[in-house]
Amino acid sequence: MNDIPRSAWLLLLLLALIWGSSFLLIKKGLLAFSPDQLAAIRIGSAGFVLLPFIWKRFRAISQRHWLKLICVGLVGSFIPAFLFAFAQTQLTSGVTGVLNTFTPLATLLLGTLVFKREALMQQWLGVIIGMIGTVLLITASASGDLQFNSFALLVIAATVCYGLNLNLIKYHIADLRPLTITGVSLFLVAPPAVLYLFLGTPIEQTMQQPDAWFALTAILILGIIGTAAALVIFNTLVQMTNTVFTSSVTYLIPVVAVILGILDGEPFWLQQGIGFAGILVGVWFANRKQKKPGQEAGYKI
Repeated sequence: MNDIPRSAWLLLLLLALIWGSSFLLIKKGLLAFSPDQLAAIRIGSAGFVLLPFIWKRFRAISQRHWLKLICVGLVGSFIPAFLFAFAQTQLTSGVTGVLNTFTPLATLLLGTLVFKREALMQQWLGVIIGMIGTVLLITASASGDLQFNSFALLVIAATVCYGLNLNLIKYHIADLRPLTITGVSLFLVAPPAVLYLFLGTPIEQTMQQPDAWFALTAILILGIIGTAAALVIFNTLVQMTNTVFTSSVTYLIPVVAVILGILDGEPFWLQQGIGFAGILVGVWFANRKQKKPGQEAGYKI
């Protein structure tokens, strides 16, 4: 990564701070709103805030792009927004942030199984180590006993969506500009989210709660900055550098999430720390280059 420009490193750190704080913002949004309301507001605000910037870009999109952009909107934003919101009704923001580190491993699995990319033995070893760490994390308890939390599977499902999204962007719509990919894909899924919010949920009753405006502010920040702006940065990094570098943000996000969670009074147990370390070691193995000079890993996450 010696040829990575300084601007890419700055964008990577900014992205880690934004996404690392997203889990705490979800937690604050759930103080007044239900998970489906939170997800709908998040996607609706993210989709419409970029519309003035991408309106003219619709003309640059060919017929072959539309279905792919809808898929990016669904698996990269819409579905994960609902999965994370429901997961955090039973998971702390710190643990959710750590579980999000499974994304590069999901990217590798999908890249090899679906997109037919070559993978090395060391990368499969990384997947196995990461899965062991994930199991430790989702079964952690204060007493040290194994207590399976099924809501953690919602986060794993979201990381699978992110892995699919990363492969779609890198290998199927790399000819589109990052702002076009982000803005159009979000706009395509925003109207269903808004319709659901106003027709399918008791939003007026929710706004009568004491913490409603504070929670709404947190969700709007989550949608506008944590989703729309962050995805522009993310897609820019994918095209500016490579998927290995871009996925390394996964190392930084959980650090931010855990620190913010602890500052907000969340517990963090030894077993969770061991699981966290296992996932990060697995991600490192999966991303590590071969030791032979001049030869890189067959598949880059």
